[in-house]
Amino acid sequence: MDKFARENLMLRIRKTIENLKKNKMDAYYVETKEDALKKAAEFIKDGDTVSVGGSMTLFETGIIDYLRCGRFNFLDRYKEGLTKEEIEKIYRDSFFADAYFVSTNAITEEGELYNVDGRGNRVSAMIFGPKSVIVIAGYNKIVSNREAAIERVRKIAAPANAARLSCATPCAKVGECMDCRSDARICCSYVFLGQQREKGRIKVIIVGEPLGY
Repeated sequence: MDKFARENLMLRIRKTIENLKKNKMDAYYVETKEDALKKAAEFIKDGDTVSVGGSMTLFETGIIDYLRCGRFNFLDRYKEGLTKEEIEKIYRDSFFADAYFVSTNAITEEGELYNVDGRGNRVSAMIFGPKSVIVIAGYNKIVSNREAAIERVRKIAAPANAARLSCATPCAKVGECMDCRSDARICCSYVFLGQQREKGRIKVIIVGEPLGY
């Protein structure tokens, strides 16, 4: 990215951060995924109960490995050998976590977070339950408005995630949402998070690198 494109990107990031703050979310910018991990670590302390929503970004930034260090009570949905019942218990127990780490499908420049879920456990926890929600997102998640956020999920996030999860859905094969009726559908709950009642509960860390889908 040349300096002019970078300057334009930074204008968009600053606008997005300003509007997230207007919507009573704390918002931060960091240059790299390593910086994102350092910033995220500031929001938890030893002994805290922490959980995560499904996210490639959390793996890319090292958040998952960090939470596994033994200093926290990590409700690890990715732990090997878990049964379906154990995973569902983790989803439910996450509502009582001190901190919930997650990414987002899109961030509008108007200061809103847009997410689409299959089970709904991720968007539910973002809305209510955990004391603190820490959202980490690469700059590639920033879009101009709600319409662009919806389009991003339909054309980028949903097809990529369906392919990653080996879902037998049309989008995984054709590369865009087909409004399917598949039993494997991962797009069931559509949520925009705008102005919050509890100031600072949601913290958004925008990273100057592309991350996730």
